[in-house]
This record gives sequence, structure tokens and C-alpha cells, in this order.
Amino acid sequence: MTATRVDADVIRRLPKAVLHDHLDGGLRPATLVELAAEAGHTLPTTGPDELAAWYVEAADSGDLVRYIATFEHTLAVMQTGEGLRRVAEEYVLDLAADGVVYGEVRYAPELNVRGGLAMGEVVAAVQEGLAAGMAKAAAAGTPVRVGTLLCGMRMFDRVREAAELAVAYRDAGVVGFDIAGAEDGFPAADHLDAFELLRGESVPFTIHAGEAFGLPSIHQAVQACGAQRIGHGVRITEDIVDGKLGRLASWVRDRRIALEMCPTSNLQTGCATSIAEHPISTLKELGFRVTLNTDNRLVSGTTMTREMSLLVEQAGWTVEDLRAVTLNAVKSAFIPFDERRALIEDVVLPGYASAL
Repeated sequence: MTATRVDADVIRRLPKAVLHDHLDGGLRPATLVELAAEAGHTLPTTGPDELAAWYVEAADSGDLVRYIATFEHTLAVMQTGEGLRRVAEEYVLDLAADGVVYGEVRYAPELNVRGGLAMGEVVAAVQEGLAAGMAKAAAAGTPVRVGTLLCGMRMFDRVREAAELAVAYRDAGVVGFDIAGAEDGFPAADHLDAFELLRGESVPFTIHAGEAFGLPSIHQAVQACGAQRIGHGVRITEDIVDGKLGRLASWVRDRRIALEMCPTSNLQTGCATSIAEHPISTLKELGFRVTLNTDNRLVSGTTMTREMSLLVEQAGWTVEDLRAVTLNAVKSAFIPFDERRALIEDVVLPGYASAL
């Protein structure tokens, strides 16, 4: 099937997997308006459609600082157990409606404690909401499995605490760990104690790297810290000249370290110039284990269906390309091998076969 024949209806039916998606970046606009009113928080606008447009406009500014600042509004309504449970439940239902069969949602518990919750209480509330959403999605005939990645904020001092929570909740839906926040000036290696704890407890982790900072950030993430995946990683191309891979790029490709790529988000933060020229296509052709992700669905005004459609329309991707990145994502998911294999054999491959 050629790219021109992969229409939106087909893409919507395809099973999808997303590894890089932030809980506080994916609220429903109407829910944000409602919860903000209950919390007494002032939004830029109270019309759901206008609010959604405001988010995309702010994200399209090309200013990473402004992009990150939009989260003050979503976080303001995620400071109570009730708010967290609702946001998490709706998160799952929105993934299911988009055809996602496996997802990993990430958030930093330390950003949800302003209302008096302890970090452990934050995690428990989110897991309750995710479980409720998965139960409803299954009952509706659109089952989706969602695992949680707990984040530490690299510019603050609670990364080790977040890592300890990832260990504590590893049998309660938390499948891994991430370190997020301002990349430039805040090296991941400043938190080696957290990564040593995770490695010692056999908890997998990914690290935001190669987005706002270049090759040294990626090198540190995989070599000093031992990340199994890289969040974004678009600047790995700086170690590729005329198709020839440097040592770091070869290491990442040859050891199947997954790149969690987010095309629309990367355009908005200035890490890429267009969908057609986004590094995801080149890296895919060079054999890297690239995965396709949304990053922040509200902030970027996107979905997995939209990300796939953009690559088909503007970068010439085929359905085989979409299947390849979906398989890459499931292969790199932070769940046991037998569960990954079952998802591939029982859900992803049959789903692609039946959708075409």
C-alpha cells in the first residue's frame, strides 16, 4: 500500500503504541476548565475550544520556555486525589478512542503535592484513575494497557525520592522511570544515585536527552546513567555525517536503544524544521529503533492518529512504516517479554492485517 492510499479512516483503525506521553500535557480542555473553576484557578480563557487553541498557539511559538510554562494551568488542577483520578481515567479513555492498545504515561509526582498530598498518595490516586479507565475501555470493547513512568525533575532535588517510588510501586502499575525538566544546564549524571538504585532493583528507565541539548546529553544518558531508551533524541543526527554513523550514533542504533520521537512537539520547540525533514524518517531508514509519540496531546493539539497522518501526508510514510514504529514501541515497552510478544502477535499484527 502506498502512502497516498493510507487515508485517515485506515490510520484511525490501526493499533497504536505510545511510549512518550505526559499526563499533565494531555488533559481534556473541558475538564481543565471545569476543574480550574472548582479550584479557583484563572485560565487564559474558559471556552474549551478557545483554550485548546491557546495551548497550540503557545506551543507553536518556538519558545521552549513558553512551551513548558503552559503546564502551570494543567498542574493547578492536578493537586487533589479527585482531580488526579479523573485526569488519569480520562487519559486512558482518550488513548483507547485513538486506537492505542499500549501506552506508557509519565508524570512527576513532586509537581502534584501543592494541595497537601504526599508523593506516594499522588501515585496511588493516579493508579486508581488509570485502573478505572482501563476497566471502562475494556468493557467498551476497546481495551488498552497503560503503564506508568514516574519522573524526577532534573533541576530539583527529589529525583531519588521519585526513583524510590518507582521501585515501591513496580507491582502496582508503575513500569519504569524517567528524568525530565530543563535539559540544558542540568545533567542527568547529577542524579547517578537514583539511576544506581533503579539498576540495582532492575527497574528500567528512560531519560530526556538530545532535545534542548546535544550529543553530550545523549552520551551521558546512555553511557554514564545507563538509560534503556532516550526521550526525543533528535540531535543524535549530529553524530551522523553523509549517512556515516559516529561512535555514539552506532552505539545507540546497534544496541537497539529506542528513540522516543515526537515530531509535532519537536517542531514546536524548534528541534525540527518540518515534518517532512524531521529526523525520524532518516533515522528509521538508517536502522535506528525509532518510535512515534505525542509528548503532550493538549499542548501540541495532537493524537497518535494525527502524528501518523502527518508522516504519511508530509513525509511519504507507508502503512509498513507505521507498523514498523508500532512494533518498535511494543518491543521497547517496559513490560515483560512474554507480554510484549503477546501484544505483537495477538493485537498489533492482526490489527494491521484486518485494517487493510
